Amino acid sequence: MPDSSQLLDPANPFTTASTLPYALPDFARVLDEHYVPAVRAGMAEELAEVEAIVTDPEPPSVENTLEALERSGSLLDRVLSVLFNVSSADATESLEDIEELVAPELSAHHDAIFMDARLYARVAALDTAVRDGDVTVDAETSWLLENLLRDFRRSGIDLAPADQERLRDLNARITTLESAFGRKILAGANAASVLVDDVTDLDGMPADAIAAAALAAEERGESGKYLLEMQLPTQQGVLASLRRRDVRERVHRAATTRGATGDETDTRAILLELARLRAEHALLLGHEHHAAYIAEDATAKTTEAVTAILARLAPAAAANARREAHELQAALVTDLCDPGAVLEPWDWAYYAERLRKERYAIDDALLRPYLELDRVVRDGVFRAAHRLYGITFVDRPDLVGYHPDVQTFEVFDADGTGLGLFLADLYTRESKRGGAWMNTLVDQSDLLGLRPVVVNNLNIVRAPAGEPTLLVLDEVITLFHEFGHALHALFSDVRYPSHSGTEVPRDFVEYPSQVNEMWAWDEEILTGYALHHETGEPMPEQWVRTLIDSRQFNEGFATTEYLAAAILDQAWHTLTPDDVPTDVEDVLAFEAAALTAAGVDLDAVPPRYRTTYFNHVFGGGYSAGYYSYIWSEVLDADTVEWFGENGGLRRENGDAFRRALLSRGGSSDPMDAFVALRGRAPAIEALLARRGLASAPTEA
Repeated sequence: MPDSSQLLDPANPFTTASTLPYALPDFARVLDEHYVPAVRAGMAEELAEVEAIVTDPEPPSVENTLEALERSGSLLDRVLSVLFNVSSADATESLEDIEELVAPELSAHHDAIFMDARLYARVAALDTAVRDGDVTVDAETSWLLENLLRDFRRSGIDLAPADQERLRDLNARITTLESAFGRKILAGANAASVLVDDVTDLDGMPADAIAAAALAAEERGESGKYLLEMQLPTQQGVLASLRRRDVRERVHRAATTRGATGDETDTRAILLELARLRAEHALLLGHEHHAAYIAEDATAKTTEAVTAILARLAPAAAANARREAHELQAALVTDLCDPGAVLEPWDWAYYAERLRKERYAIDDALLRPYLELDRVVRDGVFRAAHRLYGITFVDRPDLVGYHPDVQTFEVFDADGTGLGLFLADLYTRESKRGGAWMNTLVDQSDLLGLRPVVVNNLNIVRAPAGEPTLLVLDEVITLFHEFGHALHALFSDVRYPSHSGTEVPRDFVEYPSQVNEMWAWDEEILTGYALHHETGEPMPEQWVRTLIDSRQFNEGFATTEYLAAAILDQAWHTLTPDDVPTDVEDVLAFEAAALTAAGVDLDAVPPRYRTTYFNHVFGGGYSAGYYSYIWSEVLDADTVEWFGENGGLRRENGDAFRRALLSRGGSSDPMDAFVALRGRAPAIEALLARRGLASAPTEA
């Protein structure tokens, strides 16, 4: 069997596993020219390893079949973990070209393995031996076997040869289109960023935010001007502070027209083809539509279950949003001295922030000086993890990341043993896609003797050199959220790499990260990180109490904009191939009709992501799965109640949560893990109370 040293130039850094601590990729040696040869060598090596499995004359066993399959593909895993992380966090035209080039090849490679009838027969024979009692396996191995057989079926192993060939073609084209969509999204976001000539147009923005906008403009060759960089969601953070209504409108229109501009960044043709091909793919595999195919592999199981929870929440959320809009409309009319003024989407954040200040005597401008990035990370995010789990973090500047912005920390368990590495890449830049996410560069596995290397990516605007980076509260929550994903990976304690960390159903993966958000609001943690960046004075106690008491403020808007996006995702992915529009001019009309049908067509509350820049579902891994956030929040809210019932921020609670859930990864049924922690099935009541929907009417 060939190994990587035979297939690949020994000078290629991916040829062998990294010798750096925790097998951290040696980014200092990686060049763009290394990726394609390493990907192709990795595919060839893995196919050779699979061939060795299927031609083994010995009867199938855990060791010669399951474990051999889990050990296979190490070279390919090494290169892809780096390629996909860097191409999303620090893209170049060269990297984007590479990703588009290898996407269909990787799709064909996956199909070659999961449509191999010999491999399927061997795994099925082992399953039979286990069921007959001839082979004894532990619970994790049994779960692996069950899921592996399901993966074969979902990959088309039972299809006729002609249908398998069509499925291969579909898979290759779909992956190519997803890469192309993501590339256009990044280009469209950069093109949509708003360049402002006159600083007076930025009236209301904090001074540090204005300085950051000047720096961003300078970095794009527009010295003396101000660049408002585009964030991935519809809502742009600057809208809460910009006093000039015309500037707010300009920013909002730039955000919401992305992908429908009729130029090279237009995404409509791509997303229509994606919707059509995904629908055909689902039909080939025996499902009514793509959403049904996705739900089967999630904890939801059916699209009916997904539709039911969205339909239950949408009317009450929209009613709350309409009541909020009524209050903001009154504030707008008073402010403009114009009884005919109409609340527009670019007005919402600005007047919501003003109303919050009036009602609670607090707003983002007052809070920002107390929310300095490094202190939030070290005295907030890290401190909460230490209090709950006993873990500690040590700076490792000697371990180089893939970009100068990346900070590397070694993570130690309570007993002093090394858990893994955490890489923080927190600042926005032109080469980084929008949003926030977590990746793993190395997956934990007892079988392979590996400990995790985890990356968190955010898009925080950098302050000028020598000045502190100050945050808004939403960015603080995002830091805690993404670190919840990191903890899921860092605490993984499983045998098989395919079970590691966040390798769980899509509608379960957000659950641990959403639970971790609670510690941003915990009074003990908040008072530790919310210190004035100049004076060191703690945030006034009354402000802390007010922040905690005001958590439901603007919740109608937040829930409705989220649900609108989740409903759009389901609408596009419950279509048959013939139902998908064929004209790009029909995309926005379809979107409007879907929102109207669901009762979330509020003019002043656009979806969190409109179709044309919905990267989660057309460029990422959340197609027909954006509902996962609210689905997971049912578990999250219930678990927050559990923490409260058991004393909150206590080491015993952290250890119990780690033991029952975070350490389990995908090694067992995740809902069984939840029940083991909570002692019962999840209940929705805690979510309804959190979102202000428990007693909300369904009509305005």
